[in-house]
Amino acid sequence: MPAPAHQITRRSALRGLAAGAAALAAPGVFRKHALAAPSETLRHASFGASGMALADVRSLAASPHFKLVAVADVDLSRTGEIKSLFPDVTVYQDWRELLDKEKGLDSVNVSTPDHMHAPIAMSALQRGLHVYGQKPLTQTIHEARRLTEAAARETKLVTQMGIQIHSHPVHRQVVATIKSGAIGKVKEVHSWSGKDWGDRNPRPDRTDPVPAGLSWDGWLGVAAERPFLDGYYHPGNWRKRLDFGTGTFGDMGCHILDPVYEALALTAPKSVRSDGDTPGADSWGLDNRVHYVFPATPHTAEELSLHWYNGAHRPSDEIKALLGGREMAGQGSIYIGSEGVLYSPYIDAPVLLPEDKFKETKLPEVQGADHYVQFLDACRGEGQASAPFAYAGPLTEMVLLGCLATRFPQTTLEWDAPSLKVVNSPEATALVRKKYRSGWEVEGL
Repeated sequence: MPAPAHQITRRSALRGLAAGAAALAAPGVFRKHALAAPSETLRHASFGASGMALADVRSLAASPHFKLVAVADVDLSRTGEIKSLFPDVTVYQDWRELLDKEKGLDSVNVSTPDHMHAPIAMSALQRGLHVYGQKPLTQTIHEARRLTEAAARETKLVTQMGIQIHSHPVHRQVVATIKSGAIGKVKEVHSWSGKDWGDRNPRPDRTDPVPAGLSWDGWLGVAAERPFLDGYYHPGNWRKRLDFGTGTFGDMGCHILDPVYEALALTAPKSVRSDGDTPGADSWGLDNRVHYVFPATPHTAEELSLHWYNGAHRPSDEIKALLGGREMAGQGSIYIGSEGVLYSPYIDAPVLLPEDKFKETKLPEVQGADHYVQFLDACRGEGQASAPFAYAGPLTEMVLLGCLATRFPQTTLEWDAPSLKVVNSPEATALVRKKYRSGWEVEGL
């Protein structure tokens, strides 16, 4: 029996989206997939073998048209489980070698730390491969723009960003409700996450031995050289670091602001300002508070004001009062319109407020989809991906502009999207793009 709406979590939602994938531990699953005609089978490679990459592969394998051919991971000590699940898979330590040697591929997933998303995805597109790329699509705004343009040129290739909740029924319902005009023209949105992926401490002044099986040079990839620090970057804390991740905002912003961006048909913001934590020399801040101003769309007032909070920050008591006594969820959004309010707890059913006004209003009926299988079906010419790079690229640009703003606190940054410039800050513009390490350059980036 499915969980009631109020009990849905991101983890249970992902389990639901990947229904059937849990059976992957049984060898019979892979024999079953062999029943698909060769012409219908997608030969797939994964960049990443454990963590989110393994979760992505498990979910993709829910499709009978999926065959994992190869995997690349810089840490060979973390490839055991994927080899046990897919005994015939070829394992590489260098992703470039995989792309050079595996000539019969159809599709890939890029599920590495953020700093390697763009180099690998761009290289895959240039080889004519369909790409499922984890969020955030890239680590820099410039990379997001270039991937969007590359995907637009390669019109026969299918792309999808790994914002799996994009296809979940409760998110689809939020989008449909806002687009229906139930709360009128939206003038203000407040979105938040209680997560705090950052670090106020300086980088440790030491060098640790590189573990057996790990290519530290390969893990660094396009980033500048530095000593290995046990537990500081790999495997779990890279998201906190400026050169490798995007902090809480870059990660959770792509999830939580996705329905906001889609429902309101937002374009590039006019300005952005941070009044929260400032990153240190090496790591992202913990407690962010960022304010965007967007131009009007058919679903908004003359201007839209979007407020983001994470870590210890939350919307004001005045905004919380709009919930009518409800406890504010750990993550979510509040849309304030000319005719009412929509409260959208993260991965939970939306609520129209005030309750008395909307007690007879029925929310739109929507259907969800399996985000992964949808991608594979689209690769085979059946249907379309719902979060292609044409959509995910601009969404990522918007989120990453907020991350950039945290590096220039108490400063309203005026954004010129066509030229990828912060009009009033050459210093901020300089961080829109990063320089790749010598020998790791990728054409088009």
